[in-house]
Amino acid sequence: MGSETNDTEQATRPRRRLWARFFRDRRGSTAIEFTMLAIPFSLLVFAILESCISFAGQQVMANVTDDIARQLRTGQIRRTQITETSLKALICNRLEVVVSKGCPGLVVDLREFPNFAAAAAVKIKFTANRDLDTTGFAVTPGPSLSKNMLRVFYKWPVMTDFLRKSMSNLKDGKTLHFASVTWQNEPFDD
Repeated sequence: MGSETNDTEQATRPRRRLWARFFRDRRGSTAIEFTMLAIPFSLLVFAILESCISFAGQQVMANVTDDIARQLRTGQIRRTQITETSLKALICNRLEVVVSKGCPGLVVDLREFPNFAAAAAVKIKFTANRDLDTTGFAVTPGPSLSKNMLRVFYKWPVMTDFLRKSMSNLKDGKTLHFASVTWQNEPFDD
């Protein structure tokens, strides 16, 4: 019986030494620590990049919307010259810096209102399946001294898969970017 205990003890002793050496050895600790931190760090970097690119796209769209609205307000673009296709082309030509060619997902709404309160009452609506409700959208700018509102929407694709669920508010993993300008036209010749 005593020899069995000694044999078992002698067999487990090298294993204990091996584990003790493993836990004392610090040569690979940097690699292990880097691996443990690399995944959350990468996730953080991707989240920051995704947010920054999305924000830049939103800002470019807001600037384009302001500029187009100023041209309409001053009469540089005449209401007889503007259609939904031409308005989208004007916006898309400058928006293509940050979005895909042809601006897929671009939606515009340009309408005349009797007063600013009526324009302020217009809300963004969504359909039951989480898409933009475009009911009532039109491109009908008003004449000189009329009140108008231009709303530009873009269905921005969320590029990073693991952020898609938390960042998207539309179906198909997209988030809605929008810009809106309300103004009264200047007294120009119609």
